Amino acid sequence: MTLSTTPTLEGNPIRQYLGVVTAESIVGANFVKDFMANVRDFFGGRSGAYEGVLIEAREIVLKELEERASRMGANAVVGISFDYEAVGASGSMLMVVASGTAVVV
Repeated sequence: MTLSTTPTLEGNPIRQYLGVVTAESIVGANFVKDFMANVRDFFGGRSGAYEGVLIEAREIVLKELEERASRMGANAVVGISFDYEAVGASGSMLMVVASGTAVVV
């Protein structure tokens, strides 16, 4: 299955639009990750723990997006966009949402 943020796939004309497809993932950020992120905020630098959580959540939503599109009969998803939000009490959870258009090319 082809997944793309572009609205078209060069060299592969879209034969059928099947509709909007979405996927969501909410992952927790635990105390150790929060503590290490605070240390990095103080001293500067990247938070590898949070980056890892975001990567994991994004991979989950792309897999789910692919599975949902496949059940619709699609062989590609175009126009994919991502939204990232902190949710839960004091923003302790990270949510990633992906949406796109399921198509047949």
